[in-house]
Amino acid sequence: MNTTKFRFEGSEMNSKLLMGHPSGLFVLFFTEMWERFSYYGMRAILVLFLTRSVLEGGWAWSREEALGLYGTYTMLVYFSPIIGGFLADKYLGYRKAVAIGALIMTLGHAAMAFDTPWSLYVGIGLLVAGNGLFKPNITSIISGIYVNAQDKKDGAFTIFYMGVNAGAFLGILLCGYIGETVGWHYGFGLAGVFMFLGMLQFWLAQGIFGSIGLSPSKTIEYNDAIVHDKDVQEQVVQQKVPSNVQRDRYIVVGILAFFTIFFWAAFEQAGGSMTIFAADYTDRLLIGSSADIFRIANTLLTIVPLMIITYVLFKLFQITFKKYALSNISLGTSFAIIWGIVIWMLYNQFNTIGTEVPASWFSILNSFYIIAFAPLVSKIWESKYNPPASVKFGIGLVLLGLGFGILAYGSASIQQGAQTASVSMIWLILAYLLHTLGELSLSPVGLSYVSKLVPAGKIGLMFGLWYIAVGLGNKAAGEMGGMIDKISASYDMSTFFLIFTIIPIIAGLIVMALTPIMNKLMHGVR
Repeated sequence: MNTTKFRFEGSEMNSKLLMGHPSGLFVLFFTEMWERFSYYGMRAILVLFLTRSVLEGGWAWSREEALGLYGTYTMLVYFSPIIGGFLADKYLGYRKAVAIGALIMTLGHAAMAFDTPWSLYVGIGLLVAGNGLFKPNITSIISGIYVNAQDKKDGAFTIFYMGVNAGAFLGILLCGYIGETVGWHYGFGLAGVFMFLGMLQFWLAQGIFGSIGLSPSKTIEYNDAIVHDKDVQEQVVQQKVPSNVQRDRYIVVGILAFFTIFFWAAFEQAGGSMTIFAADYTDRLLIGSSADIFRIANTLLTIVPLMIITYVLFKLFQITFKKYALSNISLGTSFAIIWGIVIWMLYNQFNTIGTEVPASWFSILNSFYIIAFAPLVSKIWESKYNPPASVKFGIGLVLLGLGFGILAYGSASIQQGAQTASVSMIWLILAYLLHTLGELSLSPVGLSYVSKLVPAGKIGLMFGLWYIAVGLGNKAAGEMGGMIDKISASYDMSTFFLIFTIIPIIAGLIVMALTPIMNKLMHGVR
């Protein structure tokens, strides 16, 4: 334990700070980054692969069928953490659960590299199972680090969320490019390579967390050995929350989870109807100066964030390399591969006459905007301008709705029932900006408040329940997105996007109106 102003738990090395936070946070940052690389890389090309024609290497599924599978898959991905959280709380411990989950997901991506129906479904099943062990428990480790530094949690989860989106950015960019230009299953396989390297990096550096995340029996032994510590005795007392207070805090978690469903039902159109809109209704063919401008912009968009993340990697190496060299080598190898693929991709783009922007490319905008804006939002949440949780949620929902309003306006020229069109790319670019600002206002804050409002012994289970709400939103996203053809045929494309404009804005205004009630129910938690 360190003796700085904020006391961070873990080993002595974890007390060495990077960007004002424990170095162990950045071990988790990079572990989550590679897991998100694999998830979002696969997500970026799944619907495109299923709906493309056989001549294009796809399976020629209908949009409704593809989005139905997409919705079911993403729902189960978020349902499985309830089981993984329970197993970690009772038997495995958070660290072992994360490592096992990463290994299972690696096998899932390997299965999806084969071009057969059975391998697709086996791969999806393994990804769901592995994610259940991985996702709730890596966030539980963060909660363990910050148990005595609650005021730093919002900032920590926002930095962690930047890692999430760094992985999503690279996964969508590279798996999307390789999937659309080399072959879909090469894209699926690439995701598995980095999942494996991320698992090694975490497993080999886990000592930095000290006793955090050990199996329950080992954690008990550790606590028995240090129970004489007055700080620990005080911490145990502070965790004894009266039952009526804890009940009220559970109610707050339930309210936030309910509104989370509305957010993700709209936001997850990014992997479904918005990807279809990009592929079939957006003018993506650039020639002449427009192609040159895109090449330069795409190079900057790719290189600058990658340089920033590589710099963070270098700073972590300075702290941890001497003790965790093998972990650092695994992490360094993954970045060497990434740089090689990026340089190869950019070389190819600069040596073609015209440029057709990949349909999956637009999804990287979400991740790029998060990498760009997350540090600013993190600082706001740690300043005197930090609003209550319900206001943050409301802002997030309203911004999301406004983003779809831009798409509704931009698609107004598309004729009723049209299967293709060529509207400007600017509408998707602006929509993703507003969606991202909305996501930053809601998603990492939700994780932070769950960790603040729930007793330590229930963290893994409650993160699992939280992700069930996210899963319901994802399933709703698939079902609603699958109606794109029916709604655009009966009305028009603009009406389809207006549905996702109105509902989030109304939900956002309602949750902000509940602020006084929710502040009272939180009983002092900020």
